[in-house]
Amino acid sequence: MAENRRTRRTKRALKEAIVSLVLERGYESVTIEDITEEADISRATFYAYFKDKQALLTQIVLDLQEGLRERLADLRLRERSYFSGDAVRILFEHAAEERDAYRVILRGEGNGIALRRFVDERTASSRAIFEKRAELTGAQFRLDPEILTRAWVGEQVTVLQWWLEPEVPPMSAAEVARILTDLSIHGRMWASGFDAVPEVPKGELGQPLSAEPASPGP
Repeated sequence: MAENRRTRRTKRALKEAIVSLVLERGYESVTIEDITEEADISRATFYAYFKDKQALLTQIVLDLQEGLRERLADLRLRERSYFSGDAVRILFEHAAEERDAYRVILRGEGNGIALRRFVDERTASSRAIFEKRAELTGAQFRLDPEILTRAWVGEQVTVLQWWLEPEVPPMSAAEVARILTDLSIHGRMWASGFDAVPEVPKGELGQPLSAEPASPGP
């Protein structure tokens, strides 16, 4: 059943309140009373819609996913290439528009529950696309599709975390999409500058590859 305007307005106020407070204080320090006071809504009204603050945070994840799903559905009607990068660009543009909500989720606020829900939702959606693409093109997966999809989503999540934290993003959504699409098409070896699997020089055999600086002496 469709929600009326008053219900939508109330829920929006509660969601905006928890996002603002969590960014300011951290999830654990925010109470239901804090949220209702910030939203100028009674506790009874809060509990009419949400069991607790975790349920409210989960609803934010679901709403973000639904908004993103609508944009991607429109893209599917127009997209001519399975590797155009447009889907990634749309994700980052959506995240920029809903920056504070994404930041709360991607920081793992709420014991990481919202982040895990976000990753699982994105993984399920992406895997469905991957499998449909394979079906339509006759391609066969060379790696386990669950690992493949989670690796793809993981790349997006970690880059989103880095990209959203500064007030001014370090590059445009289109630039990020191009880089991640190149990585998806060509792979990490190509991205690292290799055309073939390199052999370790004899003098470097047994040497650590870690770039961590040596610990200072006593």
